[in-house]
Amino acid sequence: MAQTTLYGNLAGLKPSQLQALERIYRRRIPPEQLISPELGRYLTERSHELRRQLGLIIDRAGTIHHVIVGDDREIVIPDLSAFSFGRSGLRGLRCVHTHLKGEPLSQDDLTDLALLRLDLIAAIAVGSDGLPGRVDYAHLLPPRPGQPATQILAAPHLHDFELDLTAFLPALDAELERKMAETVDLSDTREKALLISVSQAPRQAIEDSLDELSELARTADVVVLERVVQRPRQLNPNTLMGEGKLKEVIISALQQGATLLIFDQELSPVQARSLAAITALKILDRTQLILDIFARRAHTLDGKVQVELAQLKYILPRLRGKGSAMSRLMGGIGGRGPGETKLEIDLRRIRERISRLEKQLDTLARGRKQRRQKRIRAQVPIVSIVGYTNAGKSTLLNALTQSSVFTENLLFATLDTATRRLRFPLEREVIITDTVGFIRQLPKNLIGAFKATLEELEDADLLLHVVDIANPRFEEQIMAVERILADLELDRIPRQLVFNKIDLIDAGEAKALARRFSALPVTALDRSSFLPLLAELQRRFWPGEAELLDT
Repeated sequence: MAQTTLYGNLAGLKPSQLQALERIYRRRIPPEQLISPELGRYLTERSHELRRQLGLIIDRAGTIHHVIVGDDREIVIPDLSAFSFGRSGLRGLRCVHTHLKGEPLSQDDLTDLALLRLDLIAAIAVGSDGLPGRVDYAHLLPPRPGQPATQILAAPHLHDFELDLTAFLPALDAELERKMAETVDLSDTREKALLISVSQAPRQAIEDSLDELSELARTADVVVLERVVQRPRQLNPNTLMGEGKLKEVIISALQQGATLLIFDQELSPVQARSLAAITALKILDRTQLILDIFARRAHTLDGKVQVELAQLKYILPRLRGKGSAMSRLMGGIGGRGPGETKLEIDLRRIRERISRLEKQLDTLARGRKQRRQKRIRAQVPIVSIVGYTNAGKSTLLNALTQSSVFTENLLFATLDTATRRLRFPLEREVIITDTVGFIRQLPKNLIGAFKATLEELEDADLLLHVVDIANPRFEEQIMAVERILADLELDRIPRQLVFNKIDLIDAGEAKALARRFSALPVTALDRSSFLPLLAELQRRFWPGEAELLDT
């Protein structure tokens, strides 16, 4: 069925006028032409009659996809997200619209050109007799420092417009693609992102947090193209950053071939919706990025249930206000009338799924509790390894117990709790558990979802707090872990600091730091460095036995 939908300001138009505009969809434009002279004249005559700007969205084959009605000053281009970007970053669409007063392209026109990545944007002047006049048009340019991002041109009359689009647009594509390839590997199919921080915190704190966000992006297999920092006097409640700055960032992202904008701050539901309305780029915040990593890394049933529960609890408030125009009628008794909207159905299904997952999690938690009680009854000491993500906890567990828990130099490489036995002389042994790593600004709903896993820590006789001593921000990481332990009411359990990766810093500095923090220095990759740690465990659990440990 042919397209007949009109977009924009239709209030006050007569049925005959609407029908005249709908007939525009039947027109076909030769691919080499901006617009045919006949259609250009028809458009300006209708615009003169209605005293409103009219616009068309046209693809490269000359097919008209949108007919837009504006007011006397502007048109509002509808959502174009169904049209994907090409390799050059252009969308393969052009916008041709009328200007009632013969004015040149406005700043809003040029912003739309850049934000929507149009091939061209053109304005045809409407004469006092309704006939077409001058044509102002613009196209994007490859980004160059200190140079304008667009080229603005004009033809004295529509009949004088001689640009052959079938030759010009492929050449523009090639130039944009060549410029983009200088900084981005266009054959790389991974997501490409700009990292954005909008904060009033000190500059160094912002940079440290962005460093961590960059590591999270690497773990999620995202290529980071650029980092953007804004420190406003006041945060924008709708878009977090100022709208002008936001548009600059989006245009820069599109020029570089980015597919994602990742905010270091957690976005409110209102902010997420406002940002999505401005750009077709995918918008993520820190929480969503961590959730995505968790979804990839969870392998056990416990982990998968906890991740899905956290995702649904995050999504639930962000569904509000979406899809309300979509509804279905329900048949049968009790289903008469307007029925449920799609939004209401989605919300109900998510709540039902959350309820089922919470029950499943309770069942799994009871099973874990029974296993823990068996260990307690056996009077075997329990040691839990905690610490910042990527501090080397799983590597230490593997080395201590000669096991093979998955390890990798990534944040949150392991999410699932691992439990192993560590044997000492005289038939002594302890149980060692490894849990999910912590991180600064760990979202509350993630802490809640993983509380079941972290219950393992409640029965621990000792917490080994593993620290990456080679990280320049290790003291901040220690404090972050301590805060989370306090939030979980686990700070009552005895703790022992373990400084890992001492081989990566000066030996004298490592000893001094260990003395200062009363920590045990180890290298998780070198079992010979474990003697002080094993001796400390023996001293804590069997203080009367002084037999030399065999590593």
